[in-house]
Amino acid sequence: MESIIMTDALTKQYSHKTVVNQLDLDVPEGSIYGFLGPNGAGKSTTMKMLLGLVKPTSGRMIMLGQSVNTQNRLEILANTGSLIESPAYYGHLSGKENLQIICTLKNVPEKEIEHVLKVVRMENQKDKKVRQYSLGMKQRLALAAALLGHPKLLLLDEPTNGLDPAGISEMRDLICSLPRDYGITVLVSSHLLSEIDQMATHVGIIDSGQLIFQDSLSVLHEHSRSHILLRCDDDRAAFDTLTHSGILAEWKDGCIFLKSAKDPDVIRAVSLLTQAGIGVLRITEHQMSLEDIFLHLTGRQVSL
Repeated sequence: MESIIMTDALTKQYSHKTVVNQLDLDVPEGSIYGFLGPNGAGKSTTMKMLLGLVKPTSGRMIMLGQSVNTQNRLEILANTGSLIESPAYYGHLSGKENLQIICTLKNVPEKEIEHVLKVVRMENQKDKKVRQYSLGMKQRLALAAALLGHPKLLLLDEPTNGLDPAGISEMRDLICSLPRDYGITVLVSSHLLSEIDQMATHVGIIDSGQLIFQDSLSVLHEHSRSHILLRCDDDRAAFDTLTHSGILAEWKDGCIFLKSAKDPDVIRAVSLLTQAGIGVLRITEHQMSLEDIFLHLTGRQVSL
């Protein structure tokens, strides 16, 4: 896969505080890249630098195959849509009228309005005053505005913030459809691990301004390999028996964890314990959740 966004040692400092530190993002074309981290980790600042809203202290940005500079920034932004922080709108105007204003500002033909309204499934609410919209409808209208001009890249900063479960589900479905149906690459930030898990193909985890993990979602899930918890009538003796027989096991919090969850390895371990006269009381499969993986990588819990 070619990269649609690459950053090289991207850094932003305010006074003596480093908000983004030597960031090397790599967003594959056609992906949904989940930019994950706690509130205040540097996600919004990074996206604002990509959009030219904040000037980097140092580092380099490559977007859509071009190294971003003052000469080509507008050309790159013309192919980039964004939804950063709270969307702005004119409440006394209809959804369609708000999009007509955006078309004028972007120099985009108004005939695109019907298409983007269809993408965000708002054809039936286009003539309704925006002040009468729910928060979810306002977010979808903002997404429609970002899609005007057929962007190749879409940057979404916490797009499900404040939405109810139904609104979150709608927004997630919309985001998932964009690469598949329209060939748009999406960079979406969130502190909601479960949301990223349900829609991203690739993940970057940022904490305190530093990128601590970046790869496909499947690689991230490899960190959550299953372990088998054994409870026996004499756990300490069982652990000693297993380790002396070459079984890979871990003693943690007074419990035995087999490092392999493969059936032949579990059968062998249980057989050894039975032959040694140790009773096996319980066999339980444990798998790290995405939240557990994040806690392991960052050393702290995050909002869910």
